Amino acid sequence: MLASVWFVLWGLLWAVYFMLGGFDLGLGIMQPFVARSEQDRRMIGQAMGPYWNGNEVWLIAAGGVTFAAFPTTYAVMFSGLYSALMLILFGLILRGVALEFRHQSGSGAWKSLWDACLVVGSFLPAFLLGVAFANIFQGLPIDQDGVFRGTLWTLLNPYGLLGGLLFLLLFMEHGTLWLAVKTTGALHERAGQWAKGLWWALAATAVGFLIATWYATRLYANYLQNPMLFSVPIVLIPVVTVAALFGIRLFAAQNRWGRAWIASAVTIVGATFFGVIGLYPNMLPSNLNPTYSLTVHNAASSPLTLKIMLVVAVIFVPVVIAYQSWAYKLFHHKVSEEDLASEEAYGKHIPPVVSSNG
Repeated sequence: MLASVWFVLWGLLWAVYFMLGGFDLGLGIMQPFVARSEQDRRMIGQAMGPYWNGNEVWLIAAGGVTFAAFPTTYAVMFSGLYSALMLILFGLILRGVALEFRHQSGSGAWKSLWDACLVVGSFLPAFLLGVAFANIFQGLPIDQDGVFRGTLWTLLNPYGLLGGLLFLLLFMEHGTLWLAVKTTGALHERAGQWAKGLWWALAATAVGFLIATWYATRLYANYLQNPMLFSVPIVLIPVVTVAALFGIRLFAAQNRWGRAWIASAVTIVGATFFGVIGLYPNMLPSNLNPTYSLTVHNAASSPLTLKIMLVVAVIFVPVVIAYQSWAYKLFHHKVSEEDLASEEAYGKHIPPVVSSNG
């Protein structure tokens, strides 16, 4: 029972990360398309600046829970998917450095370099996380010893690439909606137009991914074989997810950007849970032999470890939620020129310190 509880919490942590980290990854990817001037780029930096590092807490938490609650899964995942995960980590580091270093010089070439790094550092995690999760849904070449019999190129199969494209579009849509919420003027208008246009590509890719999932994975078969997955709360997940996806379009057409962003967040969380619950009880299914799969039962830590972790989570997760809620409330206003002039603004040029011997 405790292992199943932690499986749900594991899925929840990934869903929260995709929801919160998704908009700043999307903003980084979309910057070249929506920014027309240096001020636009600084406003995009300010729109994500106060939040991005706090959002990464949920990624660390998801990795930590995998390590502590399902150590065998962690070992196989981080050894088998080592190349992809290292590229994701490289991208996240590059993005963080780009946000902090861009304003350290007034040189146009310097800023262009770090703008490019921001795009690359946002694209890699968004795309490769989609590739990784699509391959988990599809099944990995794991043998009886838990050894991954594949390479990075094994992951770049058609279904994995389609999953990467889906994540890209989800995050790009999420990011442009956030920018529409946080800005005014021409930048706001461009963000809104991109959000409306991207929705059609997102909807088409989502339909294609759902169709491909029927043929490439056992998610649907798993739902059909486990009557417990048809309980009312679980059945509502795909219904709410589809409704939220169409809600994005409806609210965007009405220029109600805050509600459109919330609908996008619900879409991301719902899609994540649909996939994660469809895996149950598997965590890393093997496509070599189903008996080699890692499940919540054969990969979980001891009951005592899971109990201690649950107590820790009950205490500290609300603290993290309270802190992040406070941060979002503190910076809830739209980004303005006054924000860019502030000493604490992201993207504000820091002049070099000139020493004097005098």
